[in-house]
Amino acid sequence: MTLDPSVRWGSNVIVGQHAVIEPYAIIGDDVSIGHGVVIKEGTIVGNRVTIGDLSVLGKTPSANKKKAVKPTAELPVLTIGEGAKIGSGCVIYRGVTLGVDVLVGDLAGIREQVEVGESSIIGRNVAIEPHTVIGSFVTIQTSSYITSNMIIEDGVFIGPCCSTSNDKYMGRGDYPHLGPVIRKGARIGNNATLLPGITIGEGAMIGAGAVITRDVPPYVTYVGNPGKPLLERRENE
Repeated sequence: MTLDPSVRWGSNVIVGQHAVIEPYAIIGDDVSIGHGVVIKEGTIVGNRVTIGDLSVLGKTPSANKKKAVKPTAELPVLTIGEGAKIGSGCVIYRGVTLGVDVLVGDLAGIREQVEVGESSIIGRNVAIEPHTVIGSFVTIQTSSYITSNMIIEDGVFIGPCCSTSNDKYMGRGDYPHLGPVIRKGARIGNNATLLPGITIGEGAMIGAGAVITRDVPPYVTYVGNPGKPLLERRENE
């Protein structure tokens, strides 16, 4: 591998075959970079980060005439915190910040202007759209879809194949894009669907397969389609 002289290179870095590291990237100490990885210009990789084979880090977004929300012209570089682990086949865009000890599963995609807090888990094949903030110690399990303009607070659990949306009228263009807000410690079951603009209260629980069309109060369990309250729980339950 030919290394551009502008790249800042830590100690004890392991690089697989056919990896590409573009100019002005910063690679910390004790980093492991898999085969075929592409690290785009200016990307910052913290100490003790592990990157699986064939991942692309720091990708620049694109758009066409139909795209409703155009990407920001100037984006900060991708920053990956110390001890993070990136799986194989992941695509993570510019303008993303991954906190310390974040785990990103194989084939996950994280779009621009997303923040992920400390020790959160982004599961295999999860898709996270732009302008979304994810707190610390969050778990988002396999194949969930996290829409743009969404807030997920600390300690939230999201089961596999959860679907969220931010466009109430599905492309008509007369509704502000506004994803759900999931408050601290809420739990979302497998295959649940969360509609635009709703708030899931702190500590609330959403049953598997539920379709949530309205706000859910704190520490209440909602089930069914449309979601309805099943029971109220105490904070420590």
